[in-house]
Amino acid sequence: MDVLIVGSVAYDSVASPLGHVKDALGGSATYAGLACSFHSKRLSLNSVGLVGVVGEDFSEEDRLLLTNNGLDLTGIETAAGETFRWSGSYHGTMAEAQTHETHLNVFEHFEPKVPESHRTPQITFCANLHPALQASVLQQATPRRLSMLDSMNLWIEIAKDSLLDVMRRVDLIIINDGEVRMLAGDENLIRAARKVLSMVDAKTLVVKRGEHGVIAFHGEDIISLPAFPTELVVDPTGCGDTFAGSLAAHLASGEGELSRDELRRALVSATVSASFTLESFGTEALHSMSLEAFNQRLSDFEKMLN
Repeated sequence: MDVLIVGSVAYDSVASPLGHVKDALGGSATYAGLACSFHSKRLSLNSVGLVGVVGEDFSEEDRLLLTNNGLDLTGIETAAGETFRWSGSYHGTMAEAQTHETHLNVFEHFEPKVPESHRTPQITFCANLHPALQASVLQQATPRRLSMLDSMNLWIEIAKDSLLDVMRRVDLIIINDGEVRMLAGDENLIRAARKVLSMVDAKTLVVKRGEHGVIAFHGEDIISLPAFPTELVVDPTGCGDTFAGSLAAHLASGEGELSRDELRRALVSATVSASFTLESFGTEALHSMSLEAFNQRLSDFEKMLN
């Protein structure tokens, strides 16, 4: 197993100025898994496994979509009840979704069970979950190279101590700029990031900044990249998970201590990947992304940076 991804598999209903979709395949593990699988083929990796839970209503079509994209679903449990559902909408700059409904359904009582075959991956990625569940995953799976996690403002508000504890157990943290400021209690992003790193003694902090790109702190180094300029913004749902899944694939292809140059290359690729996700509702643009289209956009982005 090269990459183990633990997170949600969901059905999303989303509205934006460009239309709407009902019960589209989504969830943090889904977006991260599809992105990771795409890059695993580019990078000659062997396998990407998902751990999560779905309900009895999860369609065979969606299951086939995931497996046909190269994902190992051994760790996906089917529980009695309905699959996690979320509905929201985007307005104005579309920087943040307005949530209308959240129905956890079978996800409410989800307890991650990592299959024996998945317990020594190259990379363990805990997507956005309650910190207690992330801690459970880290107890079950010991990565050969490094572990990483994502989080959200809710856990900072209701489980901050648990979140800080689990952050101390991973090598790389991915959170957005607002969450960094919340954790540190400082509106200056650079000071706040440095404070978070000191609070958890992490090696690497990757700060997602939406349309403003990404800034990463790796030891004494800072890497700052813009977002890929995209005219068509249909649905930003899952962009952060796409970013993280792409990053995980790239880090799984390396060995030894993570270097600044390797991290920068991975961040560039992850940024380009996320720019595809927001161009359609749900996972459509992500799972239909071609190698040719990706390489062209990657080349265009690298020219911008030089």
